[in-house]
Amino acid sequence: MGAIFWIVLALVLVYAITLYNSLVKVKNAVSKAWANIDVLLKQRHEELPKLVDTCKHYMQYEQSTLEKVTLARARVSEARQSHDISALGLAEGALRSGLGQLFALAESYPELKANEQFLHLQSRISGLENAIADRREFYNESVNINNVAIEQFPGVLLARLFNFKAFDLLKFAAAELGDVNIAQRFKA
Repeated sequence: MGAIFWIVLALVLVYAITLYNSLVKVKNAVSKAWANIDVLLKQRHEELPKLVDTCKHYMQYEQSTLEKVTLARARVSEARQSHDISALGLAEGALRSGLGQLFALAESYPELKANEQFLHLQSRISGLENAIADRREFYNESVNINNVAIEQFPGVLLARLFNFKAFDLLKFAAAELGDVNIAQRFKA
């Protein structure tokens, strides 16, 4: 009878260790997913001033659009540095809107559209936008896996015991979820 008790205890202990390691793994996957987004946001953060400076030479009458992009860039940076996921989602929506308007307005400036630096920056930023969108999807999936793992039984017992926390999903601004009004983007 004593041997069975020790065997059962050993199996429970092995299971608890395996479950704990699994919780650590999913928590670290969220951190890794966030780090991937952070790298891309930093790269875009460095490219945007170059784009705005290039556009300033050609778009003298579009200062409000350039300022909108600059302010949105600052908000994204603040939210990223403070790890405020909800503020980041809103700031990202404003930045994407401003960039969309900037690229649409660039169509009215043939010299700007022909500028190699502008074309390179536009392509680079568009590529970064696509990569950020992919990484946001991966981040949200990692958050979902973590949050489910710490709420399911028996993981919830270990999660509470070792203070594992849920993470917030990176939500998108309502404007990003709706249909894009292309005609509106071409209005000055």
